[in-house]
Amino acid sequence: MNYSTLKKGLALSFVTAVGVSTLASAQDSTATSSSAKVFGGRGQYRTWSVGVNGGVLSPFVAIGGSNDFTNADVNLGYGISLKKQLGHAFGIEGNIFRGKVSGTNKDAASGVQYTEQGLGGVRESETSIGYAADIRGVVNVATVDFLRRENSVNFFVTAGYGLVAYAPKVTYGNGAVVDWKDNAGDSRDKKYVKEAYIPVGAGVKFKVSDRVAFNLGYTMHFIDSDNFDGVYAKGTSKDKFSYGYAGLEFSLGSKSKPDLNWVNPLALMYDELKDPSLRQEVEALKTRVTNVEKSVEDLKKDSDGDGVSDQFDKCPGTPAGTAVDGSGCPLPAPVAPVNSNVTGFETIQFEFNSSVLKTESYPTLDKLSSVLRENGGKASVKGYASSEGTAAYNLKLSKDRANSVKTYLVNSGVNASQVTTKGLGEANPIASNDTEEGRIQNRRVETSRN
Repeated sequence: MNYSTLKKGLALSFVTAVGVSTLASAQDSTATSSSAKVFGGRGQYRTWSVGVNGGVLSPFVAIGGSNDFTNADVNLGYGISLKKQLGHAFGIEGNIFRGKVSGTNKDAASGVQYTEQGLGGVRESETSIGYAADIRGVVNVATVDFLRRENSVNFFVTAGYGLVAYAPKVTYGNGAVVDWKDNAGDSRDKKYVKEAYIPVGAGVKFKVSDRVAFNLGYTMHFIDSDNFDGVYAKGTSKDKFSYGYAGLEFSLGSKSKPDLNWVNPLALMYDELKDPSLRQEVEALKTRVTNVEKSVEDLKKDSDGDGVSDQFDKCPGTPAGTAVDGSGCPLPAPVAPVNSNVTGFETIQFEFNSSVLKTESYPTLDKLSSVLRENGGKASVKGYASSEGTAAYNLKLSKDRANSVKTYLVNSGVNASQVTTKGLGEANPIASNDTEEGRIQNRRVETSRN
C-alpha cells in the first residue's frame, strides 16, 4: 500500500465514523436518566475503564514528512488500555500494544533505488515491536448530541509519552538480511532496542451501552531515534509510525452510576433546570417564605405604639408616650434617688456595657469641676449599672464608670483627693430593669458635692 492509498483509506474511515455517529444519534432520541448532579462530585460516576483494540500499523503518518521508504506495508497491531476519567473532558490512559511495521522501496526511481535518496541500498525493512507502553492524556473535545444529559458520541484527542522495545530486520538489494532481534545493544546481547516515543492521536467514541463503547482512532508515534526501521540516515531525521485502530472499551464500577466519560455538565445543568420537581420545590419555597414574612409582620404589629407587639401586649391601648414594662403595662412613677441632685448636678448616662463618657455629659462635669476648683469641698461619685450580666461584672462596670468621671475631673484641674468614687452595681435602680427604657436610665453615675 502506497502513501496515497493510505490517505484515501483514512479519509474513508473518517466519513464512515461521522455517518455512524449520525445514525447512533438518530436512534437514541431520548437521554438516559440519571440521578447525577452537576456539582455532585466525581464519586457519583464510574471513572475506570479497560479497553482492547486492533488495527493496522504503517511507517507513514498523516502529517507527512520524510521517510526511508517509498512504500508502506500495512500490518496488524493489537493492544490493551486502562483509563481513569478525571473529569467529563479529561482522563489519563495507559496503553500497551504490539505488532510490526514494514516498508519497501519497490517504487523507487530506476537506477537509484538502492544508492540515492538516502536509501543506502536497502530494499525493504520489517520492525517487530516487542511492546510499546505509554501514558496519555485524553481530552474529549466535542460531541454530536451535546444537548443531552449523557452523550452517545464523543470526539477525543490524545498525547503522551512512552517507551518502545523493537527489533528491525533489513533486506538489502543484494539479498543480504540483517536482523537486530537478539542482537541489540552495544554488546549485541539484548533482544530489543529500546527508545522513547511521543504518541499524538485523535478519534471518535460511540456509546453502545451503559457499559460498552466502540472506538475508532488514529495515533502517530514519533520515535526519539533514526534507527527504528534499521536505516540510519546520518541522524538527520527521526523515525515514526502510525496506528489506525478500532476497539471496545468497557466501563468498570457500580451499574447504578453513570460513566463520567459520557457526561455533559452544561446539558445536565440545563436538564436540572427544566426538571418539573425542581420548579415545584421552588414554588413551595416561595410560599413558605411568604408565610414566614407574614408571621414576622404579625409579630412586629404594635397597635398602641408602646414598643410591645400586640402578641405580647397585656395592656393594649396604652396612651402614647406612657412608659411601659416588657408586657406593655404602664410603669410606676420613678422614685428620685437620694443625693442624686443635691447641688443641681445632672446624672451622667452611659451606653450599654460601656464606661466611656458621652460628649453630652461634658457640660455637667465642667460645671462640677468649676465649683470644686473655685469653692473647694469634696465630691462623691457613685456608679451604677443595669441588670444585664452577672452581679460581679456589673459591680466592676459601675466602678469603671465612677472612675471615668473622676479621671475627667482630675484632668480638668480638680485635686484627686477632692473626689471619692464608689461602684454600687445593680443597686438602687431608678427605673424598671424589665424594659430597655428603664435599663437606659439605670446605666448612670450620680455626683454630689459635700
